[in-house]
Amino acid sequence: MRDDEKYTNIEEQLLYLQKLLDEEDTTALKELFTELDSLEIARTLESFPAKTRNYLWEYVPDDLIGEVLAEVDEDIRGDYIEDLSASDVEQIVKGLDAQEVAEVLDVADEAIKTSVYASLDQDIRAQVENLHAYEDDVVGRYMDPETVNVKQGVSLEAVQRYIRIHHLLDDESQQIMITDKDKRLLGTLTLIDLIKQPQDAVVDDYMDDFFTLNDQMKVSDAAALLRSKELHFVPVCDSEGLLVGQLNSADVLEITQDDADLTLKHMSGVSDEEEVFTPIMRSTKSRGIWLGINLLTAFLAAFVIGQFEAVLDQIVALAILMPVVASMGGIAGSQTLTVVIRGIALGQLAGNNIKWLYNKEMWVGMSNGLVWALVVGLIAHIWFGDAMITLVITLAIFINMSLANVAGVLIPLVLKKLQIDPALSGAVILTTVTDVVGFLSFLGLATLIIL
Repeated sequence: MRDDEKYTNIEEQLLYLQKLLDEEDTTALKELFTELDSLEIARTLESFPAKTRNYLWEYVPDDLIGEVLAEVDEDIRGDYIEDLSASDVEQIVKGLDAQEVAEVLDVADEAIKTSVYASLDQDIRAQVENLHAYEDDVVGRYMDPETVNVKQGVSLEAVQRYIRIHHLLDDESQQIMITDKDKRLLGTLTLIDLIKQPQDAVVDDYMDDFFTLNDQMKVSDAAALLRSKELHFVPVCDSEGLLVGQLNSADVLEITQDDADLTLKHMSGVSDEEEVFTPIMRSTKSRGIWLGINLLTAFLAAFVIGQFEAVLDQIVALAILMPVVASMGGIAGSQTLTVVIRGIALGQLAGNNIKWLYNKEMWVGMSNGLVWALVVGLIAHIWFGDAMITLVITLAIFINMSLANVAGVLIPLVLKKLQIDPALSGAVILTTVTDVVGFLSFLGLATLIIL
């Protein structure tokens, strides 16, 4: 048994690897990397900062470097390739499929791309060039351009013989495409039917209806469809219905994971490329833009507070309680925003159900607002013993939490209507709304009721 097999999760394996690094146990490191597959090695490299990662690259088996490069994050791939010559890259991509070659060359300069293209097999080169012709955020960029397709009227026996002779099936192929002479997709044939049905039958007899994705569809839209339909294999066609590729289970997983990853990053104002061990300066730059935007919204909230300087000068308790109002509204709105953005991502919000959601969130906001307004009011009364302050904070909490839930629904829906990613700017806008509404209602009521 390997020493690291006693570790039952990724974190424990990471600790084991760190132990080997601390002990400088090169033999054990070499043995460990020999036993890992390309995906495991890629995730391991992503778990270390650049200096350690560069050291660990020396232990990646030569025959796996290309596959590992195709799996790691783009920044890591770029850092590794930038010091390589064209001939080095040519050696690395030998034996890789078109998808993997396209991933590796994504971060290479034009001179290296041109040189590597010239060294590729003609079919692979055509497939790679086709993949690179797509924008990064469309389905065509993620698809496997190599499909197994047969024409109508062919017997199942002939299909099996054809596949065996040409070694067409790989570990990821799940269905055979049936096309006409122009490569227009007509249906699909499962491998189970190919094997168990009478071999003298023709493919047309067991041809299934199919669901396809357009090669120009945005990845975010495709991810919503794939999740809702729980698909693990999808043919990809162009606008004319011609078969151009397929999404295997690994491709589907990559699309849905990338979409979820980008949504999470956008909600936090982090750039698409940033990862855990992104270099300090790169992370600082990528976060700076949204910090600057947040600063502007903070000054807007400060301006609102400044309009009530007189009441704050007279009643110090208001300054103490202000953060409570803003915080309760912010949390309530964020909860709604998260639910709505998830609903948008899953394609669950359209037509009449938007009105139902709006009414539901409004009542949830009012119900929670009432409960927590009474709780905060009671605490404020015990703390300050002032009935007027208790009344003001109670009303302000109720108003802000109620409106925060409404804003949590409206903001992402309006942004989607404007074709702006709700995850990208929804949180910043919501924070501004809850801060401004909270301070305005709290200090405005204090001015009307107390002064």
